[in-house]
Amino acid sequence: MKSFKSIALLVGTNLLIFITLSITFSVLVNLVLPAFGVDLRGVVSVTDLLWALVIGFGGAFISLLMSKHLARAGMQMQRIEQPQSAKERLVYDTVVQLSTRLGIRMPEVWIYWNDDPNAFATGPGRNHSMVAVSSGLVNLLNDNEVRAVLAHEMGHVYNGDMVSTTLLQGLMNTFVFWLSMLAARQFDDRPMIAFAVSMFLQVALSFLALIPITWFSRRREFAADRFAAEQIGAAAMISALQKLHQRSTAMHVEHDAVRDPMATAYISGSWKGLFATHPSLEARVAALQALQKGYSYP
Repeated sequence: MKSFKSIALLVGTNLLIFITLSITFSVLVNLVLPAFGVDLRGVVSVTDLLWALVIGFGGAFISLLMSKHLARAGMQMQRIEQPQSAKERLVYDTVVQLSTRLGIRMPEVWIYWNDDPNAFATGPGRNHSMVAVSSGLVNLLNDNEVRAVLAHEMGHVYNGDMVSTTLLQGLMNTFVFWLSMLAARQFDDRPMIAFAVSMFLQVALSFLALIPITWFSRRREFAADRFAAEQIGAAAMISALQKLHQRSTAMHVEHDAVRDPMATAYISGSWKGLFATHPSLEARVAALQALQKGYSYP
């Protein structure tokens, strides 16, 4: 039953968002805008907003439910259930210990074959999740650093980051579809132009929607780093981040949210500009060092 709590939360939140948007939309279109001489009554409707909500949150919701399957389908992965090596035992036992300590269901543990040192967590809820690490990561880091990275990923699981990211993605999708439909309605008498306008705006607005999504991703990374520091120790997390950065830089690997749909899930990703999925290494290390000294954390 607990495995359905996050799904119920997602559905309930969607309904609250729709009610809030519907009320705001009705007041805006029927009262506020006409007072300023802008009359959109009859041009746009709550029905458009409902369709945008269904499409926007529907896509995000389906992606969340399928996230584990999509991650496994896109990579050469092996599930660890009976560890066969010291590294596998380290990864598996760490996840067991953390999940027991946190009081959540044991996530699926996977390893995928890639020289790029990275890790990620995904799944529709904290009691129905998976944690995956690359072969490059377990070969690069020492035992305590591996534990810190796994604690970081378990922080994402425990904090419900997959669900909160889905809610934000759904909200952004809703506005993208709704605004695209609103613009296309202005060309109802010219279907081809209406279609072109809708497609253009969906692409352009989806690109802009990455700005709040990647901003939230950066905040999630700070929170997961802090979680790892609390569970394993800040020194181990700092050391792991420094090694991951050095190796990724040497391999010229950068996960970009525009090109890689998994970018926000990884522990290591791009950190340049508005579309950065991760804070800079310097910012993350500085935050952890501040935590060590007892200062406030981002």
